[in-house]
Amino acid sequence: MFKCNFDEKEKKPKSTSKNVGTKRRTTECLELSLKYEYRRAFSEVNLINSAGLEFKENHSYNFLTAGDVDGLSYLKLILNHQNLEYCLISTWVMNAEDILQMERWVEEGKIKKLDIYLGEIFPNSYKVEYSMIRKLYDKFEGLGRFANFKNHSKIFAGYGDKFHFGIQTSANINTNPRTENGCITVNKEIFQFYKDYFDGIKSFEK
Repeated sequence: MFKCNFDEKEKKPKSTSKNVGTKRRTTECLELSLKYEYRRAFSEVNLINSAGLEFKENHSYNFLTAGDVDGLSYLKLILNHQNLEYCLISTWVMNAEDILQMERWVEEGKIKKLDIYLGEIFPNSYKVEYSMIRKLYDKFEGLGRFANFKNHSKIFAGYGDKFHFGIQTSANINTNPRTENGCITVNKEIFQFYKDYFDGIKSFEK
């Protein structure tokens, strides 16, 4: 077990004025932007440099990050070591480019089965992204299930031909430039713990 700290120059908080609102996407995402790819590359390199090149059975790897390390970078770190027969993802929210990235991984055979669990706000507050999720499962018949419920957990779990894993982070899949924690545990028990729980979820989705 070890701790990884990523230092970053202090950032001033964004304005919290009532006149500043969050702008939601109004069109679907068809390709990954350079900004997205560069940001994710920076995030992934930080994790790769800190975690090393080998995961050991029954070890946990703990992280404290202080900048642009988002939740999806942890999954990418796993995919650098193995393709996944099965992957479970739980997040409150995510953005369109993250969904497109997942679709690419499925198309490339990096993820064969995929279950996604979303927060209850997702269908109404992220309408375009929710439409993309539905189309993803329509496109790949038998891919898995997606569900939304009163969910705020940030979890990845899965397995490939090398190892089973479970990941907990405080960060959502989409970028969250704040101090965040994460933990990767490599063993079958942690995977089964999450799989058993989420298999029992009853979705608001009809």
